[in-house]
Amino acid sequence: MANPSSRGSFPHGGWPTPITSELVVRAGARLGEVVVDGEDVWWSESRPAEGGRSVVVRRSADGTVTDALPAPWNARTRVHEYGGGAWTVSDGTLWFTEFTDQRLYRLPAGATTPEAVTPEAPVRAGVRHADLTVLPEGGVLAVRETHPSEHGSAADVVNEIVRIAPDGSTSVLVSGPDFVADPRPAPDGVTLAHLRWDHPHMPWDTAQLVVRAADGTDHVIAGGPGESVVQPVWGEDLALWWLSDRTDVWSLYRRRPHGEAELVVDVGSDIAGPQWVFGQRRFALLADGRVVLAYGRDGADRLAVLDRDGGLRELDLPYAVFRYVTAQGTAVVCVAGGPAAEPVVLRVDVDSGEPEVLRPARDLGLDPAWFARPEHVTFPTEERGTGIAEAHAFVYPPANPNVAPPEGALPPLMVVVHGGPTAGAVPVLNLEVQYWTSRGFCVADVDYRGSTGYGRRYRDALQGRWGVVDLDDVVACARFLADAGRVDPARMAIRGGSAGGYTTLAALTMRPGVFTAGASHYGVADLGALAAETHKFESRYLDGLVAPWPEGADVYAERSPINHVDALDTPLAVFQGEEDEVVPPAQAEAIVAALRRKGVPHAYLLFPGEQHGFRKAENIRAALDGELSFYAQVWGFGLPESENIRPIEVVRP
Repeated sequence: MANPSSRGSFPHGGWPTPITSELVVRAGARLGEVVVDGEDVWWSESRPAEGGRSVVVRRSADGTVTDALPAPWNARTRVHEYGGGAWTVSDGTLWFTEFTDQRLYRLPAGATTPEAVTPEAPVRAGVRHADLTVLPEGGVLAVRETHPSEHGSAADVVNEIVRIAPDGSTSVLVSGPDFVADPRPAPDGVTLAHLRWDHPHMPWDTAQLVVRAADGTDHVIAGGPGESVVQPVWGEDLALWWLSDRTDVWSLYRRRPHGEAELVVDVGSDIAGPQWVFGQRRFALLADGRVVLAYGRDGADRLAVLDRDGGLRELDLPYAVFRYVTAQGTAVVCVAGGPAAEPVVLRVDVDSGEPEVLRPARDLGLDPAWFARPEHVTFPTEERGTGIAEAHAFVYPPANPNVAPPEGALPPLMVVVHGGPTAGAVPVLNLEVQYWTSRGFCVADVDYRGSTGYGRRYRDALQGRWGVVDLDDVVACARFLADAGRVDPARMAIRGGSAGGYTTLAALTMRPGVFTAGASHYGVADLGALAAETHKFESRYLDGLVAPWPEGADVYAERSPINHVDALDTPLAVFQGEEDEVVPPAQAEAIVAALRRKGVPHAYLLFPGEQHGFRKAENIRAALDGELSFYAQVWGFGLPESENIRPIEVVRP
């Protein structure tokens, strides 16, 4: 770190930094699911440098780490479009869904070439598999999603639970509900637990836990209207465990054989999160009957051990987020991350509390002084009939040990709006955030009402109010920080992707005069078009967030940014994937056409080969640097010459 007395002075936004877009993607990987197979630990990595390929990695008992899935194989499923649960392993044999054709493949222990299990579908990627579970007798259980035609409607798509034998022959076990998930066979070999829900609900709104007995009869164990059940797990004693939010927060429940459902522990905050993807795990049953679980509190996760007598003991670990919590005997393996560390694969002996990093984070070669630390803040907002008049955010101040800010100058603010909208901000070191803070930006990652992690009441505050309370909250956050003298009110930007892109566009069109720049990454411009055109999983999502479709078409029109472009006079950058099935490119192009007609300064980048979210290194870099270049041109600061950032083309009147 440089001597503060020798630090240079540069305008906010143009600070020289080693946290470049090249560093963001260099050897970067997003860690996914973790599977324990005896003494071995397996996990997945999505690698931008390999075109976003999802690689399955194996760590053997002797510590040897190898890519179990050679290039160009890509273990990624498109079920629900968001995927998850694309692979699993048992006795060294890897089962996975290949992204290009969505067929199920198997890689036997010791083999190097995967072999196809399911036949090629008559329609490209028309039969998809997810949430895989290996059966003791061979083969797997899976959620199968069938698309009868390449361009069919969401109503044509069928979701089922199937048993797939090693020879590829398939039998349907559960069919009928609009959605199914988490097929979990009991240790007795005949009983099956699974989740189900129907339109217009999402799994975090209403989902049922169903047990199918040996005689084929279904028994609803938990869940129903106003209750979300997730993550069923069988114990060896045939007790069934799950998480339910019937007490406002997702808490741990259990049902012993022939017994009644009982609350095991309510920690006062959410253990689970919304089931956007398959394969999430926030608790695990240890071999000795104890339970390890992760839950949020004060803006950060805790990892704790629930003893057999009901005592709860938090483990003292330097991490703030824990995902894919998995048992390995009496140890726990998970993905963990914190404000000063990118995610790692971690194993923890729950008795000693000693952590062992199985897959370390990248060696960034940077002093920790380069990293802005998040502050969890709560700020007032409009109540709007929700019964809640406050919202939350993680605020990252500018951080650069080599720069002395100009005297009296305030930093620009970047309000980040997460996707979902039923998602949440996480306090994990993210170089994309540090890319901005190390250049002199203050970043506020907002958990507006509707976000997860604060209980069902907070989550449900967005019901019928998307496009209202989220706008109140992002505006309130910006004004809160400006009024506190922490940011420059003349240079406040808002950015977001997907649902966050919608809130970005809506804030600029329906709350004009607050933000002076914005960036929409595959954001929604027309709610009606989204309701009519999007994929099955989310095709009725807006019934709850906005109004029933099409009966509430007038509400959709009222809250669609594309219908308020007359008020849009804020410079805007738009980034879009050409193959996005969740928010099709027509949404981005509609808003760009409106900007062009109005003569508002704007930029537009369309990325071929990208779906919903950018995975390729070159596109991640182009979006980051392009957005920075856009703000530099709009607000009038220079870019560090050493990075050779090509200015994005800004269309001006």
